Amino acid sequence: MFNPLRISLVTLLCWTALACSPVPHVKTDTFNHVVLDYRQDWQFAKGDEQSEGQPPSNLAWQEVSLPHTPQIEPMVVNNQWQGIAWYRKTIKAQPQWQGNKVFLRFEAAMNYAQVWLNGELLGSHMGGYLPFTFDLSDKLLLAKDNILLVKLNNQDNPIIGPKPLSQLDFNTFGGLYRGVTLAIKSPLYISDEILANKTASGGVFVSYPKVDTQLSQVQVKTHIVNDTALKQSFILRQHLSFGDKTVAENVQQQILAANSDAQFSQLIDVEQANLWHPNHPNLYTLTTTVEQDGQLIESQSRKIGIREFSFNAKNKLLINGEETFLRGVNRHQEYPHVGYAVSPQADYRDAVKIKSAGFDYVRLSHYPHSPAFMQAADELGLVLIDAILGWQYYLENPEFKAQTLRTCRDLVRRDRNHASVLAFECSLNESWMPAEFIADLDAMVKQEYPGAFSAGWQMGFDMYLQARQHRMQHYEAPTVPYNVSEYGDWEYYAQNAGLNQDSWADLKEEERTSRQLLSSGEARLLQQARNIQEAHNDNLHTPAYADGYWVMFDYNRGYADDLEASGIMSLYRLPKYSYYFFQSQRDPALQSDKFSAGPMVKIASEWTADSSTQLRVFSNAQEVELYLNGKLVARQTPNTSTLSDQLAHPPFEFEVAQFAAGELVAKAFIDGKEVASDSVTTPSDVASISLRIDTSGVAPVAGQNDVVFAYAELQDAAGNKVPLNHQQIDFSVNGDIEIMNPEAPLTEQGTAAVLLRIGSTLENASVSAKSASMNIISPTVTF
Repeated sequence: MFNPLRISLVTLLCWTALACSPVPHVKTDTFNHVVLDYRQDWQFAKGDEQSEGQPPSNLAWQEVSLPHTPQIEPMVVNNQWQGIAWYRKTIKAQPQWQGNKVFLRFEAAMNYAQVWLNGELLGSHMGGYLPFTFDLSDKLLLAKDNILLVKLNNQDNPIIGPKPLSQLDFNTFGGLYRGVTLAIKSPLYISDEILANKTASGGVFVSYPKVDTQLSQVQVKTHIVNDTALKQSFILRQHLSFGDKTVAENVQQQILAANSDAQFSQLIDVEQANLWHPNHPNLYTLTTTVEQDGQLIESQSRKIGIREFSFNAKNKLLINGEETFLRGVNRHQEYPHVGYAVSPQADYRDAVKIKSAGFDYVRLSHYPHSPAFMQAADELGLVLIDAILGWQYYLENPEFKAQTLRTCRDLVRRDRNHASVLAFECSLNESWMPAEFIADLDAMVKQEYPGAFSAGWQMGFDMYLQARQHRMQHYEAPTVPYNVSEYGDWEYYAQNAGLNQDSWADLKEEERTSRQLLSSGEARLLQQARNIQEAHNDNLHTPAYADGYWVMFDYNRGYADDLEASGIMSLYRLPKYSYYFFQSQRDPALQSDKFSAGPMVKIASEWTADSSTQLRVFSNAQEVELYLNGKLVARQTPNTSTLSDQLAHPPFEFEVAQFAAGELVAKAFIDGKEVASDSVTTPSDVASISLRIDTSGVAPVAGQNDVVFAYAELQDAAGNKVPLNHQQIDFSVNGDIEIMNPEAPLTEQGTAAVLLRIGSTLENASVSAKSASMNIISPTVTF
């Protein structure tokens, strides 16, 4: 009979003959594990490189909180700030910390970091995307102020890479742009996976030896350190729950010799397992506790997903044995104005937008993204390819190669427990690497996570990542799992690819490209969507198990005087028509209360006198009816052609005899039943501004340096959107919120956007917008 609580008691493990002798009753000075959020109460100043342990005395220090960027940048960043950034903070060490362990962890710092405590150099860290930890236990002055000083250098570094910012295709920004924590632990503790520096160990490492709905197994390896002069006896408990229900437990009594460390393995059987899959991302809560003499010493909880990624004989992806094609996109983590300094809530909103667009997979380009985004991917069902920093840069230098391998190692250690991670892209993207270095990178993934997949853009990895523009130049039938890593942008931008380019020969180059701003106009946005349709359909003719469009959001490039605008959403996260093309490829049966899902239909037109009368409608339904001013134009099934013969849901295309001002209505049907509708109306003159706050997945949060978009939409007297471009809208705020845009926002397709930073409270916080030229003011929106 099924027992929902399965407890296995494992006898003492004997590490040495001495360890098997009777153990005296010895306990540590028990201290309940505490992790302090260290994002508040920092000081920041820009400086120079002249002094080492102490910053120049003439610096202008500012009070800041994290995440923080050294420079608020304009919308188009063509002169990103690079230099020395200083941060300092006071640590007030409490008397009860004495005799315990204290660890300071930075989740990321751009790009080369040096850290001092009370004038003593703790160490340095190279690379701006991964965590690093210092042991402060023997260095803190108790009951006194301890001065923590951090020096960051985000200038070009040949050992870290990639190529210099002036030649780079993205921006790296700067600052302490992720979180910092201070952990206080008993001398008997679970180690930090980065600081421990143990191969395939450190911290808690979760894997799944058996994955099946009837009976799955969760293996938990926990690295424990005994930093005392005496042998310690303790209980190590793994508790697994699903929702509020206990599923299973494994309890071990353990002994650990004095001044030693060891990894302990525990196996949990899970009957009737709820497996993780992009369509049903079930997550369990695993709580790991260390207990001694009836007292809790340390507790860590994490969300885990029981799942198996594998490939069949045809190199098709199987998720829990089910063949799955991953429709995906590449993402840069940049936000306007603040660069990388975004809150966990902002990362979650990005993930919701990606999932709502119809994607099941994200390639994290071209560097490690935040832990918050990884957690959101776990929760929402986004499969990830997890990448190290790399782009068109390789240096035949021992220090560079060692740094790259360290980055790969730390990436795997940080992200190995995420259900969403399919593979580790420990490869320097579009950078020609020698075969022996590829072998070293592949081996690093296998050493740190036996059984994990590696991925790279050259042969020699478990998975072959090839951009469509490269495939069109030199394609060979792959012998390993094949992923179209990028498509839809460069082959059209460079005008050197595209299966149907000849039919667009009358278009100007800027009209033909996929790089179209939201303000580029209806015709060019429709061309972007057509490019994407062609390219995605072409990918489906290959043996690929996944493809990833380039790119989700418009972004800045270090050298460019314009935005890279191939995103299906703007820099300010507003959708273009191509967003709805991808959304229409989603199975209408998929439902969720966390993101947009289910049947959909979208008319890709502004329906003005300048609009095409060849109307395109995106839908995942079987049939669509189109009405103009209440009169049926046609009821149609999707249009099939050489540009759509592999698509799950080709677009619907209608021919309207001639333009007539009024209302277009599209009604979508599945099995004869109306399941979705959309409308667009020819707008009149602007009469009002409608204001809204972006709450995709999560509302704005105070006290965490959250950043959130506010959108002002131009509307006519009937409430119809007026899609005017380049109209200045002035925003104003009250309360503890701040507008981050350094320049006045302009409308794109009728909407202007600002980025707001939320302060310590949302009490009395509000935002409003106005147009001086049109003499209209929006209603005030409160938080």
